[in-house]
Amino acid sequence: MTSTFPDVSISTDRLVLRPLEEADVPSLTEMMRDELVAAWTTVPVPYRDADAREFILRRAPSMRTEGEGIVFAVTEFLTHRLVGLVQLENTDWRTLSTEAGYVTAPWGRGEGYASEAVLALAQWLFGDQKFERLELRTAADNTAAQQVAQKLGCISEGVLRNAWIARTRTEDGGWAEIRTDLLVWSLLPEDLEGIPEELADAGGYASYPDWLHSR
Repeated sequence: MTSTFPDVSISTDRLVLRPLEEADVPSLTEMMRDELVAAWTTVPVPYRDADAREFILRRAPSMRTEGEGIVFAVTEFLTHRLVGLVQLENTDWRTLSTEAGYVTAPWGRGEGYASEAVLALAQWLFGDQKFERLELRTAADNTAAQQVAQKLGCISEGVLRNAWIARTRTEDGGWAEIRTDLLVWSLLPEDLEGIPEELADAGGYASYPDWLHSR
């Protein structure tokens, strides 16, 4: 029997992490069209409404039901605006380990949302799901993603050389693929001790252990 994550939403003081909905198509499309997202992820370029709809209605649900991981829309608690995505993928149910990925919308950057969302996800993963390891992989030149890992207290474990293909703009306005290294980070349950309070002091928000079933 395939192990799966439950269909849940996770609440923090400022954010709600919830399943994607079809109504998110316009916002998701706009977010994924951002140049930084295109540069550091594997999203189709150009990103279309059809790509967003396929991800929301087929790909994201199948990741959960097939045991691969889970995808959350990151939304502001007060405005319900979509400000990012976080997901778990490459899940190993035998070792209780999984890999986190995260994207922040251009209109949500500079607010600490990525750190807050991934921390909430890690707290839920370790506390409710009893996982033992969370891994993050960041491209060597993606300093913003690395800062998120560092804020969470992740331990840098090493470099996967030449292991990723990023994109860069060409002189004619197109995109070219470039090979780059990946930095590997890990987070274990004991690594979170004191981190929520440190982030609260730095960013002005409280710790967020609570999570709510969506259905």
